[in-house]
Amino acid sequence: MAIADVKEYTHLSEEEVEQLGRELDAIRADIEESRNAKDAAYINRMIKIQRGLAAAGRVTLIAGTQSAKARKPAAVLGSSLLGVAKILENMEIGHNVMHGQWDWMNDPEIHSSNWEWDTAQPAEQWKHSHNYVHHQFTNVLGHDNDIGYGVLRMAREQKWHPYYLGQPVYNALLASLFQWGVSLHDLDLERIRKGEKDPKEMKRQLRQIVKKGRNQILKDYIVYPALSGKHWKTTLKANATANLARNLWSYMIIFCGHFPDGALHFTEEELEDETRAEWYLRQMLGSANFEGGRTLHILSGSLGYQIEHHLFPDLPSNRYPEISVKVRALCDKYDIPYTTGPLYKQYGQTFRTIMKLSLPNHMTATDDPAPPERRDTADERPRDHKRRSDEERQPRRRELGAYSRSPREREHD
Repeated sequence: MAIADVKEYTHLSEEEVEQLGRELDAIRADIEESRNAKDAAYINRMIKIQRGLAAAGRVTLIAGTQSAKARKPAAVLGSSLLGVAKILENMEIGHNVMHGQWDWMNDPEIHSSNWEWDTAQPAEQWKHSHNYVHHQFTNVLGHDNDIGYGVLRMAREQKWHPYYLGQPVYNALLASLFQWGVSLHDLDLERIRKGEKDPKEMKRQLRQIVKKGRNQILKDYIVYPALSGKHWKTTLKANATANLARNLWSYMIIFCGHFPDGALHFTEEELEDETRAEWYLRQMLGSANFEGGRTLHILSGSLGYQIEHHLFPDLPSNRYPEISVKVRALCDKYDIPYTTGPLYKQYGQTFRTIMKLSLPNHMTATDDPAPPERRDTADERPRDHKRRSDEERQPRRRELGAYSRSPREREHD
């Protein structure tokens, strides 16, 4: 069920929503003012650990494969170390650095404008598709391209087509090849298919993608295997296993933050004259958390606190646990749902939704929680949601960070 008015859905008055916004602004200000050397030490420690794991994995694969007796254990250990290193770099480090969470340190190496991560999508394109499009328009049909990534049907309001009968297969492929699927995300294949994409911008982005993808393939499947000599196949397979583990993990974590029961979708009407406080409220209603220990949250890029991340995407991820206590208290105060649960439950609900939405709506029942005094209206019927260009979207909010410029902006340089 897509929501057209978050105030009406939550039964909050305009003043209550604005007061909620002020209290969330106060949380932001408190964290901004209290960032300190401990926070800087945290991200530096994570980078040191990640690089150590990556180096240990590479050395294990190159040296360990030289001995017939040690070859198989070395391949298992090396791919495991490398897989954890890739997960840590993509999730807790790269994702959060490029959100600008550590820009306040003024460290040129750990800065959103300079970081290039170990995955196939160019950082510039990710910062546009993710920082701006997704975080600005979270779960808004027709605006947020992360709803299904242009491949899956993830909301009942999306018009069904026989193509979606293959959704179980598309989902498996997307999960397995996640870094490559994400690498094409900012291209917006739907707009290309409809002839709405600027050709010059498309060619520029394709050149970036080809260059980045080529470097990833050279590194993981040519250079490092070659260093293993005649046992290059063992290293190549181990590298592929590490990439597969990272792909599956990243896919699951990201989907668990946006598609479990309780993570709502919105119609574009919600964007009309949306205030900052209403944007906050939409982030809270459109996101979902999962529970777990500190290690799980670190390996998940702290996206087990997806609600907090969508409220404050540029605040240090190591502060999300303390922020979550305050956010949950506000949810209780204003009687706002705080969607959370064990990881297995959140993904189980997501997977069930993926399977059910491969079929027409009349063949399945909705799993959406009924809102107070829910009304059945024509707006709830499935309909086409045209994807918007940047020119048709609103300006970004300051906390969403930098993103790639549109062709129009570059022409005025």
